[in-house]
Amino acid sequence: MEIKRSGSQPSGKGPVEYFTGTVRMDPLFATQEPSRGSGVSVTFEPGARTAWHKHPLGQILIVTAGVGWAQCWGGPVEEIRTGDVVRFPPGVKHWHGAKSTTAMTHIALQEAVNGTAVDWMEKVSDGDYPPGMAEA
Repeated sequence: MEIKRSGSQPSGKGPVEYFTGTVRMDPLFATQEPSRGSGVSVTFEPGARTAWHKHPLGQILIVTAGVGWAQCWGGPVEEIRTGDVVRFPPGVKHWHGAKSTTAMTHIALQEAVNGTAVDWMEKVSDGDYPPGMAEA
C-alpha cells in the first residue's frame, strides 16, 4: 500500500501555453506501470479555462467545488456544478473551466497511451468563451 499524504506534493501553476487565466494544479497520483491512469485536482479562478485538447482514452472530471463550463467541439457549452461527473469520450476535442464570475475545482482522471495522456491544441478564444451566458 502507498499513501500520498495531503499536502505532501507541491501545487503548480497551469502552464500558460495550455491555460487561460489563473489555474492551480494539485497532483493526486501519477501513472505507475502497469497502470495507465493519473489524477490531478485543478482549480480555475473565475474566467480561467483550458485550451482545446483531447485524450487518447478519454477523460473523466469530478466537479468538487464551484460552477464552470465544458464543451465538446461543435457542441453546446454545458454548465457543470459541484457533484457533477463529466465524461469526455476518447479523441474528442473539448475544453473546460470556470464561469466568468465563479471559481471551479475538479478532479481530472485520464489514462496515457505510449506515455501520452493529452494532446493540447489552440486556446479557447474570448469569442468562443461564453462570458455573456446567464450566470447561475
